[in-house]
Amino acid sequence: MPYAEGRIYNDADSHFMETKDWIFAYADPGVRSKLAPMDFEACGGRATEELVSALPAMIERRKKDAAAMARAEANLLERKSWHALGGYDPQERTRALDLLGYNRQLVFTGMAMSHFWGVLGVQRFFDPEILYGGARAHNRGIAEFCAHDRRMRAVGMVPLDVPELAAKEIRIAVKEGCAAIWVPATPPPSMSPTHPDMDIVWATLQDLDVPFINHLGTGMIFLRAGFARNGKTIDPGPLGVGVDDIRAKDYVACHYGTEAFMSAMILDGVLEKFPRLRGASIEQGAMWVVPWLKKLDIAQEAFKRFEPYLSLPMKASDYVRRQLKFTPFPPEPAGWMIKQAGAELFMFSTDFPHPEGGRDPLKRYRAALSEYDISGPQQDRFYAANFDQLLGSHA
Repeated sequence: MPYAEGRIYNDADSHFMETKDWIFAYADPGVRSKLAPMDFEACGGRATEELVSALPAMIERRKKDAAAMARAEANLLERKSWHALGGYDPQERTRALDLLGYNRQLVFTGMAMSHFWGVLGVQRFFDPEILYGGARAHNRGIAEFCAHDRRMRAVGMVPLDVPELAAKEIRIAVKEGCAAIWVPATPPPSMSPTHPDMDIVWATLQDLDVPFINHLGTGMIFLRAGFARNGKTIDPGPLGVGVDDIRAKDYVACHYGTEAFMSAMILDGVLEKFPRLRGASIEQGAMWVVPWLKKLDIAQEAFKRFEPYLSLPMKASDYVRRQLKFTPFPPEPAGWMIKQAGAELFMFSTDFPHPEGGRDPLKRYRAALSEYDISGPQQDRFYAANFDQLLGSHA
């Protein structure tokens, strides 16, 4: 009996747990030596590096040991990240999906962008050869991981620094099998993502019927550097003592980057110019969306005297409802959010096998929807239909 049953569940957030050498196998020879090592300080430090190095051998032993495999299956939602069943090996992932029961699952990498873009919202690399050679390797790799199982939908990653190169890599990624494109919420230093020169990127995504996605890791967490130095002890989390775990103050602030990005896309008229372009903010919480809808409309009305381009044909919040989606964290009151802002905006997600989804995400989501008497059709939108709408022909 699978974990999720009784309806269709489409999981809008899951992860592939890469090893330190994974991306190099997919890189063109000319760029391979220019890619940086994985940033283990950002994902747990020395202990995590040792674990990741041992991962392939650990999986091989598990495949040959029926008792070990049975323990991994029995602890599917308990074991997280590199320890988890199906985090790295594609055949294990198929078994994990059989046990989980999800119909579809978006699959992101975790730390792979540290090889060629940066980490935790801080862009570190600016050489186009590294940016786009690394992105191509990333996208080949994640597409290959997902290719054997139609339940998995690969998410490519493409920096926006050089629009023409970004559009080229988007086309290549989709041809390779990517169903969505992760773009950094941190804007490139050269221009806003809403600059007219960036139109080629959004036009390409619209023409290919592929959504753009902001995901935790490429948007600034503005509180990190200063507020983490509070003189208090922070216990190790599921990923160790690194900074990749979300902690209390990170949760409060982790949406700032995507809020700024999405606001610009609306207020600068990109979603008006490209009405079939779709996007999502994933693994950055979604409670902030409720007041943000009001804030957008206030900004549009209050400043259009001085920024005439704000006089768009629709209210700013209407573009959100037409073209964007968001994933709540399991502890957030998803039912209240649907009541306040609408069932068309929010999507079910688990973050498997990362820790943010918790050990029983369905229990939390079901309780949150039940508390506010969310109807069956609205629940269908949350658990499945909004995912399908986001991915369009690639669902």
